[in-house]
Amino acid sequence: MKEFFIRRDRSDAPQGVERRTLIRINDDGVILFADHHAEAVLGYDASELEGRKVQCILAARQDDPFVPAHRHRIENGESILITFRHKEGFFFTAGLSLRMDIRDSDQAASAFITQRDHTPIDHRLIRLTETSAGVGIWELDLHSNELIWTDGMYHLLELRPGSEITPEQALFYCQSSQGRIRALFRRCIRTGQPFSLTLDLITARQNVRRVTLTGRALKAGERIQRLGGTLVDQTPERNHTLARQQAEQMLGATINATNDLVVAVDRQLNLLHFNRAFRRQFEITFGLRPESGSNLSTLLQSFPNERRLIERLWHRAFERDSFVVEMPMAQQHRELPLYEIHYQRLTNDQGDVIGAVHVARDISNRLQNSSSSEYRIQHDPVTGLMNRKAFLGRLQRTLEHKPRRESSDSLLYLDLDGFDHFNDIAGSGTCDRYLRELAGNLGVKIRQRDALARLAGDTFALLIENCPEARARKIADSILELIGGFVFHWQDKQLQTTASGGLLFLDDDAPTDSEQLLTQAADLCHTAKTSGRNRIHAARAMSLSLDEGTTNQVLTQIQQALDSGYLKLEYQSLRPVASITWGDHIEILTRIPGETPDSPPLTPDAFLPVAERFDLAKRLDRQVIRQTLAWLEQHRLLEPRLKYCGFNLSLASVLDDSFADFMEAALKGSPFAPECFCLEIREAHATQYPDDVAVLCDSLHRIGCRVALDGAGASVESYGLAAKLPVDIIKLDHKIMQHLNDDPVQQVMVEALHKIAEAAGKVTVATFIENDDTLRKVRTLGIHYGQGFRLYRPRPLEELKPVEVALTTGKIGG
Repeated sequence: MKEFFIRRDRSDAPQGVERRTLIRINDDGVILFADHHAEAVLGYDASELEGRKVQCILAARQDDPFVPAHRHRIENGESILITFRHKEGFFFTAGLSLRMDIRDSDQAASAFITQRDHTPIDHRLIRLTETSAGVGIWELDLHSNELIWTDGMYHLLELRPGSEITPEQALFYCQSSQGRIRALFRRCIRTGQPFSLTLDLITARQNVRRVTLTGRALKAGERIQRLGGTLVDQTPERNHTLARQQAEQMLGATINATNDLVVAVDRQLNLLHFNRAFRRQFEITFGLRPESGSNLSTLLQSFPNERRLIERLWHRAFERDSFVVEMPMAQQHRELPLYEIHYQRLTNDQGDVIGAVHVARDISNRLQNSSSSEYRIQHDPVTGLMNRKAFLGRLQRTLEHKPRRESSDSLLYLDLDGFDHFNDIAGSGTCDRYLRELAGNLGVKIRQRDALARLAGDTFALLIENCPEARARKIADSILELIGGFVFHWQDKQLQTTASGGLLFLDDDAPTDSEQLLTQAADLCHTAKTSGRNRIHAARAMSLSLDEGTTNQVLTQIQQALDSGYLKLEYQSLRPVASITWGDHIEILTRIPGETPDSPPLTPDAFLPVAERFDLAKRLDRQVIRQTLAWLEQHRLLEPRLKYCGFNLSLASVLDDSFADFMEAALKGSPFAPECFCLEIREAHATQYPDDVAVLCDSLHRIGCRVALDGAGASVESYGLAAKLPVDIIKLDHKIMQHLNDDPVQQVMVEALHKIAEAAGKVTVATFIENDDTLRKVRTLGIHYGQGFRLYRPRPLEELKPVEVALTTGKIGG
């Protein structure tokens, strides 16, 4: 039986206040007890939980506290984070810690322990003890010269119990130690000094046994009357020791017979075993002599760059079954052999990780041979990573196979910030060492299936295959975090920088030209640099239909529209569906004017990818806001009716620290109240940059504007964002609205989001309402507002007119 504390932090609770409940679970995973706080944390009354399996409150199987990965940490006193399922159906993360652990079979009893007195022990217990422990007891009476044995002695000598045997005959079984045994007996009789002797004896069946003979004097008063002692069988230990020695000799002979560097470490990076080749190369590389039991981190204390990389490689080995890297043993200025290093995790019989081993093979000669010219053609000479040519080939093969498989692939383009400064202060040689070690650290971080390349100079590329979009964003962020935290020591100085990146998501309609995709990713990286550096700018690959010529044409139209200060604006109304609300609620939609008055305008699907690629999205956002406010300034009669005017923000504006100041300046002097205006932020951007979005929300709230989370429900993060992000409006994603009327799962998701939003005091908007069935379901679920062609189609902004009022002096409005 185990008792656990479940601690849950609530966003609506005061700072530092947590809610906690206690549950008791037996060894079969059945909940036996829950305290009265269970309803506040889990939604269940205590009586509802008792007798149910613990899985009813867990999100997935991997959250089970009884699985080995969690059990060991919990038993060590750690608190772990797992995902729970609330009674209402939503999921939340909470801390779990162990309060008490008692086996169900360990029942308390009114028993106590005392030391046994000197009364005789039952001979059956003595016989059991001797048989199980391989021990025999003997006594020698000095007056009668009578030797008394127990059954264990006969068993050790392989004699039939009770066989007649004299002391001299007994000594015959100890042929190699007869003289020493006699001497020990005489000394013990004379001085009373106890003795112990390990010897080999030959049994009656001619088997050799390693035993330990012990004896001591037994006195009556001040005189020694008897000698007594034991004979203990040490043969299993001797055999185990011999087997271990033979195994060590065989292992030593095997690993010393190879020139590969073989070494094994434990979890603390203490050296368990290594061969002569490893010791020799370690001495050559670092000038230090490793010994068995030495700690690698301590040995490399004077080599911080190499120490960090080696520690990361070993820790990666503890986490994975096996992996392979190619790198020198150290990233020093002199040329060192390049090794192909195979890492393998070591586990015990219970599956616990106890260490790891690596085998490193020198591949320098192989690479220098003419037969390896292909390797040199495909790999960067400084870092050993793929070069640009090889990476483009790998990307092209992925694109060619993509139509045959369902996968989510991404392309990450990275550029180090301010790396030219390193060249100025440290020189190209040190910069090469920096790039070599950074490449090694990046290789540890990425997944084995992904492809990492150095394109040129300080630019890298990573192909992330078969990975969901949210996971790809996390990988990109973790790589950015690694680069920012990477410190290279050089002449008592620390070289450290950040990186900017462009993350391109490869959809089914993405171009099949690898060069074109790399160019798009590079443009996104440039956008990240111009937006402030040390960030990832993400976008979807531009459609296959947009070739370079079409892209340039769209780019020209966008620039002309921005330079002229004229965009074609439309609006779409939001209508109340759960109750009657007075006033106009609109969302501003942007179109780029065509090349000629008769040409159709460009929709966001056509111009947004190009705008994001060439860092024009932020200018577009500001132009839309300025143009809308200018039009409203000319139609002041709309002021009483306009209750909501929404603008969609690009990621560039979300990450722009000056956007809130721009908004405040734009609204200054406007007859329309700031609370009329709402800035809509995409959920994907809020998921990727939650802290930046939270800061922007606070800044916009400070000037009186509202904020909406657009596209909620597109990912599992939606529920947490809807509850905790400081937004005012939750706009549901079109994907969960498409089959709302006939898909029960979608209905549950929408209802859960709506309830979370209502509990947090936020308004919900259902988008893409295209038919009566969807509208009826939205009304049934209690959603506040609706938007879609069934309610209102987009119209030019010029058609938004105030209400027409007839007066005796004429008409107002209309």
